[in-house]
This record gives sequence, structure tokens and C-alpha cells, in this order.
Amino acid sequence: MKKLLLTGFEPFLEFPINPTEKVVEALNGTKIGDYEIKGVLLPVDFKESPVKILEAYHEHQPDAVISLGLAGGRNSITPERIAINCRDGEPDNSGARLEDSPIDEEGPDGYFSTLPIRKLVNRLKENGLPAEISNTAGTYLCNNVMYTILHEIKKSGREIPAGFIHIPASHQLAAKSKRSLPSWSDSDLQDAVKKMIEAL
Repeated sequence: MKKLLLTGFEPFLEFPINPTEKVVEALNGTKIGDYEIKGVLLPVDFKESPVKILEAYHEHQPDAVISLGLAGGRNSITPERIAINCRDGEPDNSGARLEDSPIDEEGPDGYFSTLPIRKLVNRLKENGLPAEISNTAGTYLCNNVMYTILHEIKKSGREIPAGFIHIPASHQLAAKSKRSLPSWSDSDLQDAVKKMIEAL
């Protein structure tokens, strides 16, 4: 059976809960479609998160990689189209704050997702789940991880589907948030990720 590396993040910034953590924990070790899921939780740390995803990639040698991130405020599942070679934004969980910092000094400006993002969006919509393609993964940790894994796969000469998908807040997070957030149930979030994996 093929292997799929599924990553999520720990809580960060003003978000005391990260629903990607629960999705990854729930799906780790399960079999979905053609894939056995290898779930890995990443730290919200500019230095450590790339190290951890590359360690997991080399350990499991997956046939596909999907990284998940929280986009608090979005109401749809949003596969990302592109990652750019830039780190910028709010401080990470270690307190590091970067401005206009390249992820790889010698790397290209960007990488397009190799996930079939239009197919994933269409599959979710067919099942009554809101979804759309996003054309920016930002410059924070989500973009950092997406760029890192696509760069590594490119360097290794492999051709496998890999990319990043943002998910909305969970109801549990929205209830704890100081601002109004669109939210999904944990079961719907997990179901959406399962449907996207099946679509691969």
C-alpha cells in the first residue's frame, strides 16, 4: 500500500487550538483510498518545522504529501496553488520574527503545488463542502513548510503529489476565540481531508 505523509501544526499566535492537530491525530495510521496515513505534528517554528517535515519525509519515503494549516477566518477548504521563497510575518512560537528572509538562498522564487488542486476542490464541492483554490499561502509557517517539501522533492528527482491545504477553524476553536470565526465541526474537517485523499 502507498504511504501519505499528513502534517498539521500545533496552536499558534492567538489561536489556543489548532484543528489540524486533531485531524492529523485522528487520521494517523488509518487507510484511506490507496494510502496508509503517516501523521506528523509540526512545531510553529521557522527553524524547526522544516527540519521535522524533512525528517518525516526521509523516514517514511511517502508517495504523497499533504500539509494542513489553519486559516482562521476562511470559511472554505483552500488548497494552495503556490509557495514562495520568503519568510515574513508575526513571531513564531519561539519568538523568532523574520522579515523578507529567503527560505533557501539558492532556491527558486516559488513552487507550484503538485497536488491536483482543482480536482480536490471539485470533489469537495460535489459532496456539499465549501472549497476554493487559494493563490497565496502567505509568508508564515504554512508557506515555509510547503516550499520546503516541494523543494526537497524537486531536488530528489521524484515526482509525487505534494502541497498545502488550509482549513477553517473548528467549532471548538471558534468558541474560544476572541473574534468571530467561521467554523466547521471536527467531523466535517476530517471528512473533507479524507475525501481529498481519496481523490488522489
